[in-house]
Amino acid sequence: MTIKKFQGKTQEEAIAKAKEELGEGAVVMNVKEIKPHGLFQSFKKSTFEVTAAMEEREDRIDSSMALKTPQKIHDTINVTADEPISLSAISNHNAEQSQEQAEQSAIEFLKRNANLLKKEDPKERERIEEKLENLQSILEKQLSAEKKMPEEREFIKTESKKSENLTFIKVLYETLIDNEVNEKYVNQIMDELEKVNWNGNSVDYILSNVYQKMILKFGQPHGIDLNGKKPKVIFFIGPTGVGKTTTIAKIASKLKVEQGRKVAFLTADTYRIAAAEQLRTYANILDTPLNIIYSAEELNQAIENLEEYDAVLVDTAGFSHKSPNQKEDIKKLIQNVDIQYDNEVYLVLSATTKYKDLIEITDVYHEITDYKIIFTKLDETTTYGNVLNIKLYSKAEVSYITNGQNVPDDIELFNSQKIVKRLLGGR
Repeated sequence: MTIKKFQGKTQEEAIAKAKEELGEGAVVMNVKEIKPHGLFQSFKKSTFEVTAAMEEREDRIDSSMALKTPQKIHDTINVTADEPISLSAISNHNAEQSQEQAEQSAIEFLKRNANLLKKEDPKERERIEEKLENLQSILEKQLSAEKKMPEEREFIKTESKKSENLTFIKVLYETLIDNEVNEKYVNQIMDELEKVNWNGNSVDYILSNVYQKMILKFGQPHGIDLNGKKPKVIFFIGPTGVGKTTTIAKIASKLKVEQGRKVAFLTADTYRIAAAEQLRTYANILDTPLNIIYSAEELNQAIENLEEYDAVLVDTAGFSHKSPNQKEDIKKLIQNVDIQYDNEVYLVLSATTKYKDLIEITDVYHEITDYKIIFTKLDETTTYGNVLNIKLYSKAEVSYITNGQNVPDDIELFNSQKIVKRLLGGR
């Protein structure tokens, strides 16, 4: 994994530099505004720093290098060292020095007491020899202790760090489980963590590594792009009660008010009278045309009548994923779009739906078409695990999230940094 920082006068310029160097597949991990400092700061403009990442084929971290340069969260994890450092060589050198000094001391002692050993008195000579033997024993014990102490201290330090990191990893595991991340995916994250030498690294380094890996799992989201042929046909599909109609109104408001685009509505939801009336209310507020279509055959004629518009947003009937007849109606509607029109499909899901039900829903809609995902009702849940679960299960892009009923404010492009922070216990 390659991670670099890029600066620019604007956020867009910094992101452009990142994609120019790392490629279009680069993932923007963090955007930071750098405000000017100094006496003339009021006359200077802020600059922007973007942290971007690109997954490589072999995304392994050299554990020996990582040990020497642990990084803080959100910083780069590209760890390098100018030259290898050998702790054992230093220890051996110190041990050799101590041994030389001890031997020199013993030699000097023998020189000073050589004349005593020449004494004929056997008892005196025996007493002196016993002293020398005791001295030799003391010196050997001292040298042995000096040699072992650094190794023992390093062992204790390593074991302490290992215990601290193991405790942190257990907390991390429990945090992800508490956030209702499926155990299968939590174990995958833990398995990837084993590739990092977590025993010798700081807690911050481990957290940073997990944070960046999870951001890469979400990938780079993309919003609605209207730069192609006109009009672009955008379908919104999903089960009942997930907020499709309100989501359509939010996106239409963003496109028209913020981007100045011409937007029109079509609704194929003729099962619920209230659905068409709700969309008509939004259409009147936005001064946008609304047409009701009753069959797939009417779709292309309705689009042709709106050819001067940039986007045609199509509301579809919500249905139970266990209803095969309604599923076929939606499939026929989407497949009936003339090839001259660009189109894309968004599956709208509620973050409050149980994971088991979300799996069934995504499977059923995959039988209809490929899609991107919009998660709604994030304000109605305290756990965001299903966002990651369904991303990894369906392998579909998560494009937008909504967190309230206000139109158009409570919708935003999916922010992987924000979601990952919440999943890891942050706010």
